[in-house]
Amino acid sequence: MSMRPIRMGMVGGGRDAFIGAVHRMAASLDGSMELVAGALSSTPEKAMASGADLGLDADRTYPSWEQMLESELALPADQRIEAVVIVTPNHVHFPVAKAAMEAGFHVVCDKPLVLTDEEASELVAVQQKTGRVFAVTYNYTGYPMIKEARHLVQRGAIGKVRKVIVEYNQGWLATPLETSGQKQADWRTDPKRAGAGGAMGDIGSHAENLVSYVTGLKISEFTSDVTTHVEGRSIDDDTSILLRFEGGARGILTASQICPGCLNDLRLRVWGTQGGLAWHQEDPNTLKQTSLEGPDRIHHRADGSLCDAATAVTRLPGGHPEAFIEAFANVYRGAAAAMHAGQDDGEGYDYPTVHDGARGVKFIGAVIAGGGQGWQKFQE
Repeated sequence: MSMRPIRMGMVGGGRDAFIGAVHRMAASLDGSMELVAGALSSTPEKAMASGADLGLDADRTYPSWEQMLESELALPADQRIEAVVIVTPNHVHFPVAKAAMEAGFHVVCDKPLVLTDEEASELVAVQQKTGRVFAVTYNYTGYPMIKEARHLVQRGAIGKVRKVIVEYNQGWLATPLETSGQKQADWRTDPKRAGAGGAMGDIGSHAENLVSYVTGLKISEFTSDVTTHVEGRSIDDDTSILLRFEGGARGILTASQICPGCLNDLRLRVWGTQGGLAWHQEDPNTLKQTSLEGPDRIHHRADGSLCDAATAVTRLPGGHPEAFIEAFANVYRGAAAAMHAGQDDGEGYDYPTVHDGARGVKFIGAVIAGGGQGWQKFQE
């Protein structure tokens, strides 16, 4: 990027935090953003130690996010942070995001956005009032082949969409891992910190967003089977949903974390009146296209035939795989460009916005509340 990096302060993401490191790598990959400050843990001692680990200046490593916002605002405008990146457990997202926007900072927030529909609606209102850029890291939208799939749907290459199947299967919570003290399992299975949705909130939120991004379809009705298989767990670990979309298309969404042998098995299949598309996150550099007229076609990343949107987020020649970090970085690239422009325009700069995050929160809550209760209406 030719633009200077956006100065960012991170909340959460300190020692032993997987996703914080991912965000830092993604933000720095293209020089989109630069970490200059942080409140990296809810424990002040750990926050300060984590800042030292990352080489942050001691006077810009803060014991709390409240102190970070206050102290950064006191700095000259050309030195203070411009964006707050939130990589905490879910229950902390709302107060930090709201305070950051009200203080004049842009926001990049991990998903799911917040715990409740009410919190999501309030963040949307604050964003509209402040005009700050707000990006939600639904990072799978950043894959070049997902952008190509979206392009093919939009230009009618597979006809009118009739059927969508999206599934995200993991196996890491097939046993009561949370009882061992494992940090990620501990908070992700706690509804007070994770929210009402377990598997549905953690990975089902990605599945819903992927369908919306690629197809543009809006969910009109759903019926859900929400299950907890591991004894003693107080949150879902396996959810299956039948979907009806506006315009008549049908769909299936599965989010499960009790499938031994599955790592990050996210798959999307879309069929229309003239053909279909299939993509697998663990083999992300190819996209299969089928047609009534045949033969099947395999699109390869960087093969010279992809749409402008896919080409623009491709860094390496074909045959050199690009994957998770690069896709994450594409979200940061779009958000940073929007921050430089001073426009919260996810469509124009191609990143998920607070509106995408709010829709996801509403869908998670509806699915969990409606589990086993037959067909439910859904309106974004």
